[in-house]
Amino acid sequence: MRKIKLQMQISLDGFVAGPTGEQYWMVWNWDDTLKQYVSDLADSVDTLLIGRVTYEGMANYWPSAAENPGASAEEINFANKMNALNKVVFSTTLSTVTWCNSRIAAASVKEEVATLKQMPGKDLIIYGGARIVSSFIKLGLIDEYHLFVNPVAVGNGMPIWKEIDDRIPLKLTNTVTSSSGIIILCYLPEKNTPN
Repeated sequence: MRKIKLQMQISLDGFVAGPTGEQYWMVWNWDDTLKQYVSDLADSVDTLLIGRVTYEGMANYWPSAAENPGASAEEINFANKMNALNKVVFSTTLSTVTWCNSRIAAASVKEEVATLKQMPGKDLIIYGGARIVSSFIKLGLIDEYHLFVNPVAVGNGMPIWKEIDDRIPLKLTNTVTSSSGIIILCYLPEKNTPN
């Protein structure tokens, strides 16, 4: 069965964006270790699960990112990966999507994910934002958490854990440190860890 992987930037104090979605605090001077981790994670999936807000931001950037003057071979390669992914957009307000390989989810989050996980193919990934990720966590749909902990506390903002009704036991399976100060923590929910 396919897995859902979450890749998310998070502050040291547990926020994924500022109070109104600000992301100025994120560290973007990534070293080769971080870039390789993200590339390997992207290679392990063929479908992007995404909410409306993040979809609109990505759909404005990725389709032409490979054509940006000064784009490195690495950036061009990643833009091509993003454009090639199948994309399922969870939205109650969008009626159409135009980014290549995109479609609006036809069912509820739980039903859509159940169907997608049974289909053949690589794993699925969700990059954000806070609301859609919170709903996936509450429903117990995340199989792997890849949290990019930034070396900053923001004090206030959007968390991804506020919707849970009870604790979620997680098992740390990998830690990656980078020269940028970001630490990647990979967790599996205990229900997904071998005994």
